[in-house]
Amino acid sequence: MYMSSIETTGHDSAHSSFDTKPIWRTFWILLGITLVELTLATIHMKTEWPSKYVLNGIYLILTCAKAFYIIAEFMHLRHEIKNMIMTIAVPACLFIWFIIAFLWDGASYNQLRNRYDRHYAEKVQAPKEVPAEKPGKPE
Repeated sequence: MYMSSIETTGHDSAHSSFDTKPIWRTFWILLGITLVELTLATIHMKTEWPSKYVLNGIYLILTCAKAFYIIAEFMHLRHEIKNMIMTIAVPACLFIWFIIAFLWDGASYNQLRNRYDRHYAEKVQAPKEVPAEKPGKPE
């Protein structure tokens, strides 16, 4: 009788063809990026270094790097043809532009509204001094 590959190797041959190295590599990369983000946040809480804008820029870059690794490895996009990658990447970039455009427009509206409210408040404000009645004969 012939022995199956399960009995000779001690594990299922279907599972042996599955390589977990890329998944573990991605895990360690994501863990490293997350630890860098947490370290920067902890340092920023205790000191004023780095500035808020620099920190936000670093977070944005690190978050994009994490998104790249998640999409590339777990959505298997790294192994696809370029047209498929562009089909997903271009709408994502347009979505980012969409968010930036709406934030910009909202900030502009907020500035205009604040300017109008201040101008309107100055016109509606009651006079500071009420003229006193002239002494004389009451009517």
